[in-house]
Formats: sequence, structure tokens, C-alpha cells
Amino acid sequence: MLEPVQLRGKICPKPMLAVGECTHRQPDFFKFLYATVGQGYCWRERLAWSDSQWSEHVANENMRTWVAYQQKSIAGYFELTRQDGDVEIKYFGLTSDFIGKGYGGYMLTEAIRKAWDWGAKRVWVHTCTLDHKDALSNYLARGMKIYKMVTIEDEYESES
Repeated sequence: MLEPVQLRGKICPKPMLAVGECTHRQPDFFKFLYATVGQGYCWRERLAWSDSQWSEHVANENMRTWVAYQQKSIAGYFELTRQDGDVEIKYFGLTSDFIGKGYGGYMLTEAIRKAWDWGAKRVWVHTCTLDHKDALSNYLARGMKIYKMVTIEDEYESES
């Protein structure tokens, strides 16, 4: 997405989600979010990180994280990273209890808005066939465009 006006936002279904930024950066909490949301989608890269790697990651000023809550339960989270004016939606997802309830479009709307609010010149995301089956359609519905498609054989796909 190259301009904020491209965003086709989605309102939050009821009951509402509260989306707040994690301003107190706790490595164990960020590790929990990553493991919990990513467990069904082969998010494995960071599971092997040491405590010092997690501490270094959360201290990075070019990384910000928001958590979505519904009635005080964690519904999902997204992580944004900034580099050279681009903001990537690095991680994005819902916990299993909140999938299929219409929250994904609203949460993605919030992620894209937060990226633009952070001064992005471009907002982008990677996705793959290991992600939720509706991930790509959600990105496209919010106004994102496909930039490039690549086919990669991956050991995770053979394990799924």
C-alpha cells in the first residue's frame, strides 16, 4: 500500500475489540504472543530465540506491537517494523478462540492505520500458504495490492 487513502477499513464487530500498544516491552509476553498466535501457522523462527535475543528484539525502537483484547482476553496482536520509511506488518494474527468472528478485517485496519500514523511511506506484509486461508483475501479487501508472488519449496509445508 503506497498511500493511506488506499485503505478500505472495516469497522469492529460487536463485542468490540480494544487495541492497545505494548509500551512496556516484556520479552516473555512478546514470546507468548508469538507462540500463541503462530502455533497453527508454522511460526517457528523465533521459538528458538534465547532470552537475550528476545530482549534485544523488544528493545528495538523500529519495532512496535499492539495487542487486541476482547473482554480482557487476548484476541490477537500485530507487530510493525520500520526500515527506511517502509513499515512492514511483520506479524499479524488472532488467537484461535477469536478466528472466524469477523475481527481480522478490523484488526488489519488498525495495523495499517498504525503503520501510516508511524510515518510510513509504504505499508507491506508477507504472507504464504501456511498462513490462515483468509489472510490474503483480508489483505486485498483492505486495499493492499500483490507486489510479487514467489514459489518456494519449504520444509514446513511438507510437515503440515
